[in-house]
Amino acid sequence: MRIITALSSTLDAYSDTVGKLLAWLLPLLMLNTCAVVFLRYGLEQGSTFMQELSIYLHSTIFMLGAGYTLKRDGHVRVDILYRKFSPRRQAWVNALGTLVFLLPLCGYVVLISWDFVSHAWQIKESSAEPGGIPAVFVLKTLIPLMAVNLAIQGVAEFCRSLEVLLEAEAPTHG
Repeated sequence: MRIITALSSTLDAYSDTVGKLLAWLLPLLMLNTCAVVFLRYGLEQGSTFMQELSIYLHSTIFMLGAGYTLKRDGHVRVDILYRKFSPRRQAWVNALGTLVFLLPLCGYVVLISWDFVSHAWQIKESSAEPGGIPAVFVLKTLIPLMAVNLAIQGVAEFCRSLEVLLEAEAPTHG
C-alpha cells in the first residue's frame, strides 16, 4: 500500500509542478494578447510573430495543463449518478474509466501523432506566414506530450482509486 501511495504522491507532485510552471505563462499570454490588440487597433500595426506567440502560449498552457486539470478534478464529468455513489463505487468508476478509456486514449494519441510530429521535426517545420515563429515542429510536439502528461496523472488517479479499494478490502482489527 505504501508503494501505491508513494507512486501516487510522486506523480501528483509532477503534475503540480507542471501546473505551477504553466501558470507563469498566463500573465505572458495576457500581456502578449493585450499588446497584439493595442498594436493592431491602437497603432494599426500587425505582428505575425506576436499573434503566433499567443497561439503557442495558449496551446502550451492548454495541452500541457491537461494532467494538472485532471489532478484538480477540473475536467467535465457527467455526474448525475456518480456524485451519489459511495467513495468505494466512485473509486471503481475512476479506476475502470482510467484503465478502459483514459490510458488507451493517451496511448492512441501518442501512437497516432508520432509520425506527424516526427515529420515536422525532420523538416524543422516553420510558420507559413512571413515573420511567423519558425518552430511549428515544437508546437506539434505538444500533442504527444499532452498525452504523456495526462497518462502520468491518470496513473496517479488509478493508484488513488486502488488505495480506496484496497482499504475497503483490508480487514479491520479491533
